[in-house]
Amino acid sequence: MSSQSHINCTFAACRRGARMALPAFPGYIVFAMAFGTAAAQKELPLAHALGLSGFVYAGASQMVGLEVWQQVWSPTTILTIMTVTAVVNARLILLGATLQPWLEKEPLARSALNLFLLTEANWLFGTRYYNEGGRDVGILLGSGVTLWLVWLAASFVGYFAGALVPEPQRFGLDLVMPIFFGSMLVPLWKGVRPALPWFIAGAVALIVHSVLPGYFYLVAGAVSGVIAGMLTE
Repeated sequence: MSSQSHINCTFAACRRGARMALPAFPGYIVFAMAFGTAAAQKELPLAHALGLSGFVYAGASQMVGLEVWQQVWSPTTILTIMTVTAVVNARLILLGATLQPWLEKEPLARSALNLFLLTEANWLFGTRYYNEGGRDVGILLGSGVTLWLVWLAASFVGYFAGALVPEPQRFGLDLVMPIFFGSMLVPLWKGVRPALPWFIAGAVALIVHSVLPGYFYLVAGAVSGVIAGMLTE
């Protein structure tokens, strides 16, 4: 490994990234515990539930996947769950693409690990850090590993104890993650025009969600946001 690779990912930055991840813990814990509870209710073995959290590691698609989970599988149901998972996770393609200028000179193995651990939360941390002039990839790695471990641990706890909070919305716990993301997006504000795709994607998703069942609103919001972004550029 070259000296430049060492400079690009330091242990100090990994520790800083781990500390930066702390505000995301409440939302992650509640979401992961909810997944653990849902997996137990679907009678998934603990190993399968932890395998989904550890290797799939994509909260929204894990929850959606559980909704279409079947005890007896057929080619149709397998194709359905593959399609739904791909659509829900497609957002990560765009998030990963925005990191290309930062990761382009990174060793392949480390880039692969960072992209595997990529979530909206550590993407926000990393993007904010990069926009402020930082270049140490340890920020991404430290926050990503920390959040992955928290997600895995909370999924385990939720599998056994998540039923103690069967309706998190009664306590406002379902608002923790949206509030966290909203507060983290504020420093990324660059004016009305760059934010137009966000607004359009959100508006379209809300409209489609109100008139169509299922998860069409995810596709509609994502596609409209991409089109809006292309037109504004």
